[in-house]
Amino acid sequence: MKRSILRRDTLSRRIALTILAAMLTSLVLNALFVQVAGIWAKPPIERTGLLEQIAATTKVIEAAPAGLRPQLAAAATSPLLQVQWSAQRAGVALPTGGEPVKVGRVPVLHQLLGDNRNIQVFNPDDWPKNNPGARYAALVQLVDGSWLSFSPPERSWGVDVGTRIAVIIALGLIATLLVAWIATRQLAKPLQRFANAARRFGSDLRAPPINIEGPEEIRQVIIAFNTMQAQIQHFIGERTHMLASISHDLRAPLTRMRLRSEFIEDLEYQGKQIRDIEEMQSMINAALAFFREDTQPEHTTAFDLSELLHTIVDDYRDQHIAIDFDGPAHLVYEGRPLGIKRVIVNLLENAEKYAQHPRIELSAGERLIRIDVSDEGPGIPEESLQRVFDPFFRLETSRNRHTGGVGLGLSAARAIVREQGGELTLSNRSAGGLLARVELPL
Repeated sequence: MKRSILRRDTLSRRIALTILAAMLTSLVLNALFVQVAGIWAKPPIERTGLLEQIAATTKVIEAAPAGLRPQLAAAATSPLLQVQWSAQRAGVALPTGGEPVKVGRVPVLHQLLGDNRNIQVFNPDDWPKNNPGARYAALVQLVDGSWLSFSPPERSWGVDVGTRIAVIIALGLIATLLVAWIATRQLAKPLQRFANAARRFGSDLRAPPINIEGPEEIRQVIIAFNTMQAQIQHFIGERTHMLASISHDLRAPLTRMRLRSEFIEDLEYQGKQIRDIEEMQSMINAALAFFREDTQPEHTTAFDLSELLHTIVDDYRDQHIAIDFDGPAHLVYEGRPLGIKRVIVNLLENAEKYAQHPRIELSAGERLIRIDVSDEGPGIPEESLQRVFDPFFRLETSRNRHTGGVGLGLSAARAIVREQGGELTLSNRSAGGLLARVELPL
C-alpha cells in the first residue's frame, strides 16, 4: 500500500521531483562550467590542495643545506608541480606584485611554516600582456632569504571566492528557473485543457467529457466535473423530452376543440374560441420547433460571416425591404451558420415589423465579433429589456401581440448565441430605436 501511494502522481510528488531536478540540474551545470570554462571555474589556490604540498616541500628543502636545495627542488618536481630554488628573488622568472596568501587561512601552512612567511601566488593575468611565459605560480620565501617557486603545468586556481559564489548562484538560479518552467508547463497543460473544456461546456451543453489526465488532484477534479456534466446533460435531455412530449400531446385535444368550435352557433363566441385555439396551436408549434432544435444541434464549421449577412440582406431586398449593411467584405468565423442566420433573421423581422429602417453593422476585434441590428422604432421600455427574453413573454403596449409571434423568438435567439459562447443584449438607442447586439467570441 505504501509503495502504491509513493508511485501516485500527485502535486506534492511533482513539486518534490521539481526541487530535486532543479538541484541536480544545478550540479550538472556547475560541473559543465568547471570543465568548459577553465580559469573561471577553477577553485582558489586554498582549495586546490597545492598549498599543503607546497608547505611540505618547502619544509623539507628549507631544512637542507643551500648546496643541496637545487637538487632537492628538482627531485620534488612532479607532473603536477614544478619546483625551482633560487638564492635571489631576481633569479625567479616571476613578475612583481603577486597576490599574498594569508597563512592563517590554511592550517597546514600555519603548522609547518609559521605565521610570518612571505607567500605569493600569481595568475596568468599578472604577467605582461602577450607574455609566452604567463602561467600560474606560487612563490615562498625561506627563512634564509632564498626563494622557492612552484608552477603547476596545468591551471589550478582562478577567480576569487566572491566571483565564484556569484557564478554558482547564477547557475543555480538558471537551473531552478529552467526546471520550474518545464515543470509548470507540464502541470499547466492539464489545467489549461480542463479550463478549455469547462469553457466549451459553458457554450455547448453537449460537449464530450474531459480526458482524465494530470496529477491525482487534477484527475479527481476532472472526474467530478465529468460527473456533474453528465448529470446536467441527463437533466436537460429529460426536461427537453418531457416538454416536447407535453407540447406534442396537447395537439390532439386542441384539434378536438377546434372541431367542436365549428358547432357553436354564436358566431362571435365561435370566432373568439377559434382565435384562442389557433394562438395555442401556434405556441405549441413554436415550442416543438424550439425543443426539436435543442435536441438536434448544428455542427460547428468555418464560414464567411460577412457573406452570410450579405445573403440575408439580399433575401430581404428581393422582398422589397431595404436593409443597410456596414462591415468588411469577408470575415471568416467558426460557428453554426444556420443558427446565426436564424438569430439575425429574427432580429430583422422584429425591426421590420415593429420599427423602420433596419440596419446591420458587422465589426471584429481581437477577441470577439460584434453584429449590431438597429432600427428607428419606438424601442422597448427599460424595465422590459430583459423580460422580453423570457419564453412566451410579449409586450402589449409598444408591440402589438396580434401582429404575430408567440414570445419564443428572442428566447431561442439568445439560447443559440449563448450556445456558441456569445451574448445577445438589447438596449435603446439615444437617437431613438432599438439596438440588438450579438457578440461572438473568436
